[in-house]
This record gives sequence, C-alpha cells and structure tokens, in this order.
Amino acid sequence: MSDTSLNTASRNDLRNVAIVAHVDHGKTTLVDAMLKQTHSFAEHSNVAERAMDTGDLEREKGITILAKNTTVAYNGPSADGQVMTINVIDTPGHADFGGEVERGLSMVDGVVLLVDASEGPLPQTRFVLRKALAAKLPVILLVNKTDRPDARIDEVVAESMDLLLGLASDMADEVPDLDLDAVLNVPVVYASGKLGRASTKQPENGTAPDSEDLEPLFKTIIEHIPAPRYNPEGVLQAHVTNLDASPFLGRLALLRIFNGTLRKGQTVAWCRQDGTVKPVKITELLATQALTRVPAESAGPGEIVAVAGIEDITIGETLTDLENPQPLPLITVDPPAISMTIGINTSPLAGRVKGHKVTARQVKDRLDKELVGNVSLKVLPTERPDAWEVQGRGELALAILVEQMRREGFELTVGKPQVVTKQVNGKTHEPMEHMTIDVPEEYLGGVTQLMAARKGRMVNMANHGTGWCRMEFLVPARGLIGFRTRFLTDTRGAGIASSIAEGYEPWAGPIEYRNNGSIVADRSGVVTPFAMIKLQERMNFFVQPTSEVYEGMIVGENSRADDMDVNITKEKQLTNMRAASSDTFENMTPPRNLTLEESLEFAREDECVEVTPESIRIRKLILDASDRAKAFRSRAKA
Repeated sequence: MSDTSLNTASRNDLRNVAIVAHVDHGKTTLVDAMLKQTHSFAEHSNVAERAMDTGDLEREKGITILAKNTTVAYNGPSADGQVMTINVIDTPGHADFGGEVERGLSMVDGVVLLVDASEGPLPQTRFVLRKALAAKLPVILLVNKTDRPDARIDEVVAESMDLLLGLASDMADEVPDLDLDAVLNVPVVYASGKLGRASTKQPENGTAPDSEDLEPLFKTIIEHIPAPRYNPEGVLQAHVTNLDASPFLGRLALLRIFNGTLRKGQTVAWCRQDGTVKPVKITELLATQALTRVPAESAGPGEIVAVAGIEDITIGETLTDLENPQPLPLITVDPPAISMTIGINTSPLAGRVKGHKVTARQVKDRLDKELVGNVSLKVLPTERPDAWEVQGRGELALAILVEQMRREGFELTVGKPQVVTKQVNGKTHEPMEHMTIDVPEEYLGGVTQLMAARKGRMVNMANHGTGWCRMEFLVPARGLIGFRTRFLTDTRGAGIASSIAEGYEPWAGPIEYRNNGSIVADRSGVVTPFAMIKLQERMNFFVQPTSEVYEGMIVGENSRADDMDVNITKEKQLTNMRAASSDTFENMTPPRNLTLEESLEFAREDECVEVTPESIRIRKLILDASDRAKAFRSRAKA
C-alpha cells in the first residue's frame, strides 16, 4: 500500500462516514432524514420510507442486508458557504452480514455509532465498534430514539463509554498505536431519526432533542470526521469495495479513490486477486447523487464512484496507473462459522412447474454469481456432483441466500445448518457465540434452562430495575441453530436475543435440539381432512387438506420423541348407511405454516428442506421407510 506519511493534501469539501449500529436501532430512518433535510431528492419525487433498503427482502424483514452508499450535498451553516459532499455508507446491523460491515468500513474515514436510547449497546454494536477501532477510525456516538417512553439516556451513554474503554483496552495488543485519549474523547449527539431532529444537548428521558433539524449532527460530522487525505504526487489508486449491476452497462464496480484522478475513457491497470495486471478501459464513470447514479467525466481522491466496462472485476481488487501500478491490499473478512448443503431438488415433486430452474449447472452458476459480490461466503464441492457446501457467517445469512434463489425460480434441497469446526493441537474446536438476551423477569428461569440445554454458560446478568433482565451467555454456535423459535415461544414473543462470534473453544459435546419427533407420510397422495381429524390428537400438522405429499415427506410434529409413519391420505369408506354424526370439520386444528427459517430450524440431521418458488417442504434424506430403518440400524451399530 502507498505510504500514508506522504498524504499531505486533503479534500475539505468531502467527508466519508459509515453509520453503524445494532439491528433495528434506526440507521436507515436516520439516513432518510439526512437526505430529506439536504433537499437531495427532486421536489416532485415520491420517496419511500427507508429509501436505502431497496431489496424486497430488506423491506419485508425491516433489516439492512447489503451495505449501500448515498451522497448528501450539505450547504448549511457549518459548510462555510461551500457545498460539502457527505458520502454516507448504510451498513447492516446483523453480525451474519459482517462481511458487508468490513467492506463498508474500508471506504470511510470515520463512523457514527448509533445506539438505541432504551436498549443501549448490544452484541452487534460491539462487533461493528471493534471493527471501527481496529481500522483506527474516529467515532461519533449518536443516541437515537430519545423520545422513546422507556429511554434511559444517561445509562446508555455510560454503557457506550464503558464499551469503548473495554474494547480499546482489549485491543491494545492487537493495535499497539491506538490513541486511547482520542477513543474516549468521543462527541455525543442525541437524536430522533424519525422526527429528523438532533442536538448536542442532552434532552430529558422520553423527550425529543431541542433542535428542529439535524444541523448539530452535520456540524459534528464535519468537525470530527477527518477530510480524506491523499498524496498529491501519488499515482492513481482506486479500491473496489462493492459490486452492482446495471441493465444497460453490465457489471458496475464501486470504488473508493485513494490517490490520483480517474477519468472516463481512461486506460488503467487492473490488479487482480491472483497477482496479474491487465490494462482495461473505463467505458463509463458514474457519481452518486442521493440514491441515483449520474454520468461523470472525472473523479478525484476521496470520492466514491462506480465504473463500468470491466466484466470480471471483484471486491478487493485495485485500479491503478498503467505505467507504475501500485495495488492496494485485499479486503480480509472473518472466517465463516455455519455451513449448509445446497443442491438440486431431488424430491418426487421436482420440476413440476414449467420455467423453474432445476439443473445442477443453473444452481452452481447462481452460487458462483453470489460469491462475486458476497465476500463472507465460501462454496465448496461435496461428494455429490449436484450439491455444494455453502459456508457463511450465520444461519440468517444462508437462509437469505436460499430465499433469494427461491424467488428467482430455483428448486433446491437444503440440508440442516452445521458448524464449521477447526483442528487445534489435534482437538476439534467449534465456533462460540456471545449471546445477549433481554427478557421480562418472569421468563428468567425458562431462558436459563433453555440456554443450559444448549451448553450455554452465563457470564453476566444485570437487572435494570424496569422489570427486565439482561443476561449474557457464551454458547456454541450450533446451540443457536433452531434457538430463536423456541426462545420466542418460551418468552411469549417478548424476549430480545442477539449474538456475535466469540472465537473458538473445544467441542462441547452433543446437544439435543428437538424433543419431539417427526410425522412422516408413508405413501404418496393427497392429504384428506378425514385423515387429519383422526390424527390431530397426537400431532401438529404442517400441511393443508388437499396438499400433495410423497413417501418420506414430513407432514407434522409428533407429540412424542420418536418419528411416526402415518397414512395422511386415508379416505372415509363410503357406505349407504346414513351416519348420525357427520364429519365435524369445524373442530380441525389449523396447520402451522412454517417459514424457510423455521423449516431449517426444525429439520434434524437425517432431514432436509425442499425449497421451490411455490412451497417449502421438510423431508427425510432417505425417502423409503425400509431403507431408512436399515440406515438407522447401521448407525446404531457404528
């Protein structure tokens, strides 16, 4: 990388800042307010709420999945009469999408750490803050949602400062030149993103900040986030930090320019991951204005732009000077912790609908395409030519990938999530998670019992005096597979749980995920209400009447621990005798419609999930009942 001591010039008209926070603390809503107050949209444009969450899944789930950038053109009182460009990177708050956070931080010169005024710092807050400190980025603390009725602003600021101090002392060995004074001298801004108001003066708990707009936040960003610095004599260096696609221009590479000027039509050196250097022409250069990309003739140091014309470019590569190429280091991300097998649909109902993507080549091409833009995924071959092991940060990240493929028309067979282990001194070690749980006091015992069954160790517990308790556990990552559904059931939906990777520890032994067995269809056919009414005393169903089933498909959950094969297609014998009591279908218990995440959580080791655009089914890996019994006996002998 170029010598930073030569970076003597700076771009005072520019600021690059990332907004980092835990899930659902209000990042995207705050960015909405910043865009609206700087009149970044045209007067007549109709802008949706949470404008940065452009994906269908992001809007449905209410979470940010991809790191995205927007440009705010600020010319308020703090800009000294000039128009300042503030590039804002909206990062995901979920640790499963940590690769997006690491990528976003490589583009910026400082971070706004956003913390909920009631919930305070949570595990993902710790995760994103640790990454920011490791990159030596200055931090602004923003306490959001001060108008929440249960806000506790003083305690949240104190907890955030404790977190900063704790992380800084933890990282003293990793980052020897970390400036502790700068870390603790953090400016605090109080805000309500929904109301579009911010202040440097602390409001009362449950009240909005005294300022009418976000001017204090803009002022703090301009004063505390350094302007991009560069070497005026340096050659062109632009780092690829993200990828996008345009229907007209093909693949777009998003770049942060560190040195030099990039021009449309220019021929530059493309330094690839394998170390080769190739000359390429910049056919199109695009700058960002609010949420749209506009053509530009040139871009200078510190700017974040998109270029077209380089088909195979990937994240972490560098565009540099053709005569004197100087590549930047590749972006590194934390290793994956969870894996699942994704293959073609092998069920008897596969390929029934015309237009579905069912071949191994189509599935492999789609997984390869995902690898290009997702730096935290790995795809490995398996013993079967039509299935691949996909490794990622967490269960949610992999479930999102499967859901996206399902919506694109793919039919898949997805195995139960497993952990990615590693060998240390000849012993198997597994990834651990630091779990933080907030629950009402009455559920304390139930949650502790649930975590103990999953080999969780309690490391901390605090009572805020509001009727809620906060518990912190160290738990194996595999103990959290299927945890969320049980947790929400046990706490009647009131509990809040979130976790973050916490290194590796020796294998903790077997974990019992599910106490109840599966109800398995013993033949193909159509589900009848008659059969369901006769069986419903002993089980919960996952299928509707008139649904098509096949042998080996799981149609419900047993009330006992073992699996049970049933005939769910049984029809009523018709006679010419009139029955005194006709079938009472009103008494039929409605079946549970499992989502993709719930199905992956429910499946056991000998089960998998069949995913098609129309339906999600759980099935046994071995469909034939006698073959299944033989495999079980041979496993028991082994």
